[in-house]
Amino acid sequence: MEDTIGVTGASQVTEQRGELLIETAVRYAEERHWDVLPGAWLEDEGEVPRCSCGAADCAAPGAHPTAPGWAGHATGSASAARRLWSRNPRASILLPTGRTFEALDVPEAAGCLALARMERMGLQLGPVTSTPGRRMLFFVLPGASTKVPDLVRGLGWAPAALDLITRGDGDYVAAPPTRMGAHGAVQWARRPTAANRWLPDAEELISPLAYACAREAVAARGR
Repeated sequence: MEDTIGVTGASQVTEQRGELLIETAVRYAEERHWDVLPGAWLEDEGEVPRCSCGAADCAAPGAHPTAPGWAGHATGSASAARRLWSRNPRASILLPTGRTFEALDVPEAAGCLALARMERMGLQLGPVTSTPGRRMLFFVLPGASTKVPDLVRGLGWAPAALDLITRGDGDYVAAPPTRMGAHGAVQWARRPTAANRWLPDAEELISPLAYACAREAVAARGR
């Protein structure tokens, strides 16, 4: 997002990004009824952005909860979200999973293949994110984490053989336009719209996703 705001001063970039984050967090709570949580953020001093947590080996720079018990601090209230981001406009936007949605997290190559196949099949799709870490996350109805392993086995694959992660209760995803590490921001591959307010069940998407992940696993072994 910073690439398009057309300003030069670092303070202006931070200020305008802060306005974007707070309004986006409020919109997620107000329009989608998603719980939101302010997380860590990136400090831009120096050549390489560093995570606000200060850890040199941070596993998710700029995109993780900042304190234990974070799940209890998430809110679905638009007014509460505005207060939270008013205190720290740079905070990342995290969405706890297992509440109004879960997410099927796959490698980007598999996600693109599966998405194209789903669109050809005319499947109902929810929002889909793309991360700087080359992952794609498909939003589905809660309950996916309990059924996906058996669904994958039913299709003839061992769950452990596929890079298909279910993010459910007790987990979270980073929402656009959160920046992650030095490689960019989370983006929407399919934006939230009125048309995809009703999420699909994991069972509806698992066949193209599992097939694409199996293809990617074979390709990875050959590289």
